[in-house]
Amino acid sequence: MILRSLRVQNMRSHHDYYLDFSPNTTTIVGPNGSGKTSLAEAVYVALRGNSFRGGDADMVRRGESWYRIDLSTDTSERTVKFNNTQLTKKKKFDIDHKLSYRLAHAYKHPVVLFEPDDLQLFSGSPSRRRRYIDTIISTINPIYAMYLRRYERILQQRNASLKKSLSTELLFAWNISLAEYGSYIIKQRLDMIEHINAHIGKTYHTITGRPDTVQISYDGSARLYSADDIMNQLESSIEKDRVLGYTTIGPHRHDIESHINQSLTRTTASRGETRSVVLALKFIEMELIKQTLFLDPIIILDDVFSELDATRQKLLTTYTKKYQTIITSTKSIKNANSVTLN
Repeated sequence: MILRSLRVQNMRSHHDYYLDFSPNTTTIVGPNGSGKTSLAEAVYVALRGNSFRGGDADMVRRGESWYRIDLSTDTSERTVKFNNTQLTKKKKFDIDHKLSYRLAHAYKHPVVLFEPDDLQLFSGSPSRRRRYIDTIISTINPIYAMYLRRYERILQQRNASLKKSLSTELLFAWNISLAEYGSYIIKQRLDMIEHINAHIGKTYHTITGRPDTVQISYDGSARLYSADDIMNQLESSIEKDRVLGYTTIGPHRHDIESHINQSLTRTTASRGETRSVVLALKFIEMELIKQTLFLDPIIILDDVFSELDATRQKLLTTYTKKYQTIITSTKSIKNANSVTLN
């Protein structure tokens, strides 16, 4: 897929804005607050079905009740509409005149998003790291995304039951479902970590030129992850969970860590080392998507160049030049088609 053009109406700060994409790299240049990220967000919504910044109501321009995104590619015409006054409060997707309220997996196209928050991946919260891994897996495995949604919905129901001190029998029903979906989620995460570890050492060395040992680890408590194992853990934790009012075990509590030379990255690594690990993860993500889905992902680099030194900027542009790339920046990027916002 090659992106051709984008039009957004009543989306965040934009009233009505149109731009053409280069088949290679397009840089959207403008000062902070000019709406650069909103244009990248529009592409992401049209290709993935959801925003990376918030809900649909948040995307509507102030004083308006609706937004519209029109994305033209070499394979399809895509329109996304949302009207805050409609009872459903759901956005509509129109892909080549086929309407739906959810973007089906068949119409999704992989996007690798790199934003400034990613550079703090290993100093941020465990939920941020879980979300990062979950996004990669969901891109290549639609069943995982479905199981994850079901797990999160049942988790909310179990937590509500705990707070209301409902019967153990009802909790048992929630436990069965959590154990089934939780086991699948953990296994997929472990498989993803194994794939990353098979490539991250070499990729990190390409970035830094140093023969450091780099490894990603998943929560140690996940070693027992069969449905029976999780069921036993849930049953054993019922009284504790009742007191606290929430579910204390399961994949929603797990963490992903990075280690350089057997030392925890977030406590011992330099800023440059940490950013090199994150760059390596992004490069692995791009190649995994291409090899698994046989599709070239669209790359969105949202205002990350100001956070990287010249060497890492060059590495990033060198690695992404084989993919169609959208860059948002406060400054023009060499050898890139630029669109300037005021």
